[in-house]
Amino acid sequence: MLSARLYTSIIALCRIGTGAAFGILICTVLIQVFSRTFMSSSPVWTEELTRHALLFLAAFGVGLSFRNGELVNVDIVCEMLPLRIQRVLMFVSSALTAAFCLVLLSPAWMFVSIGVLQTSPALGVRMDFIHATVFILLAVLGLFAVLRMIRVIAGVSDGKAEDTTKDFP
Repeated sequence: MLSARLYTSIIALCRIGTGAAFGILICTVLIQVFSRTFMSSSPVWTEELTRHALLFLAAFGVGLSFRNGELVNVDIVCEMLPLRIQRVLMFVSSALTAAFCLVLLSPAWMFVSIGVLQTSPALGVRMDFIHATVFILLAVLGLFAVLRMIRVIAGVSDGKAEDTTKDFP
């Protein structure tokens, strides 16, 4: 069975990736604002880096959003059902999400491989590193869906969004 330490490590890795992308995003936007305010124009690379940071932010953050129920979630009907049926529906929903991600991983990898031949105009970064965000997003979302399924089977979770307020002291 999946250990609590591994589960916590996966969450921590996604938080670090999300935090790093968000930090880069904040710094880049501040450079844009400062240079547009006090200089004639902002550096060209700031807009491109902002877009790249947003992609990585979404890629690492999607699993965390899935975990705590902050993705689009229509649960009005589900909340009215008995707990046992809610659990089954959440499990099925997670299974469908994981299957969808698994089906899309191969085309996403083909998309990443296309980027080997391209570089970004301002930063000169190989685009496969940027296109990898699509693959990472699908892999992370699928992983968190599978983790939810495992936790439901193990009886650790009822399949609903986790309360993340207890994660921080």
